[in-house]
Amino acid sequence: MEDLKPVVGIRRACRAIGKPRATYYMQHRSTPRPSRAKANRKPHPRALSAQERQAILDHLHSERFRDMSPATVYATLLDEGIYLASIRTFYRILRSQGEVRERRAQATHPPRVKPELLAQQPNQVWSWDITMLPGPVIGTYYYLYVVLDVFSRYVVGWLIAPRESAELAVELLEECVRREGVEPGALTIHADNGSSMASKPLALLLADLGVAKSHSRPHTSNDNPYSEAQFKTLKYRPDFPDRFGSIEHAREFCRTFFRWYNHDHRHGGIGLLTPETVHYGRADAVIEQRARVLSAAYATHPDRFVNGQPEPPKPPQTAWINRPEDTP
Repeated sequence: MEDLKPVVGIRRACRAIGKPRATYYMQHRSTPRPSRAKANRKPHPRALSAQERQAILDHLHSERFRDMSPATVYATLLDEGIYLASIRTFYRILRSQGEVRERRAQATHPPRVKPELLAQQPNQVWSWDITMLPGPVIGTYYYLYVVLDVFSRYVVGWLIAPRESAELAVELLEECVRREGVEPGALTIHADNGSSMASKPLALLLADLGVAKSHSRPHTSNDNPYSEAQFKTLKYRPDFPDRFGSIEHAREFCRTFFRWYNHDHRHGGIGLLTPETVHYGRADAVIEQRARVLSAAYATHPDRFVNGQPEPPKPPQTAWINRPEDTP
């Protein structure tokens, strides 16, 4: 190619060897040289000198101004009778130094650790939350506090109040811990980051009782799935009213609901057992009774069970909030 080019030219040489001209030009692209006009251009008579540009940078980098925007620096100096350049020039100089970005010191927070809580028996992990129940008129609400055992799904305590209060939360949780006879160091209580959940009085109470506390990550609703699911069960009941006529009406409804929820509700997450059955250790007896019934049904009509003798569903041996990915 290089031998043919001086004789026949680039076009014919490329055609002779079957090489596209675009490929040749790409391989032999030369670095463009700066134009003579730019190389010999003189600085504009109104341009800042190197010393003036450096003085502006020194001000912007100073201890006094380094956390301020260029517009604030400009205005502050102007109030003190000092004019160095326009705001636009301040930005132009910063851009030439690669500093057109957020220069102010900003608060940084470490990422919140994902809570990973394991319950293998009742009264190891509780989840609690607050939901609003609609009052008699638009804009009025009653606040329902519910404490739920994660392993058994048993509601260990609840109350309804006209307001959200850290003091009420302290009273409810203290009563629940004492009624359940929880030993110090055995229980973790999980909640979100609401004002009542993260209050100092509650933290002091839990420390006194020897109860660990855990909180959801901000804006992560699935860090508290058990309480959210229980509230959905409450509000999807057929008799849940559009509005409660009074706080006593709300309390009466919740008394009926939680009595049903704990003692009669066959919960799909715990092998269709009631929360009370699992919470107080009667699950094995109920499962054994169910197994006998299924065994008798199989003995009577084995042809109806194509997969063999059926087994009653059993509750899981563990309950997790955010099970680690490497956990079997």
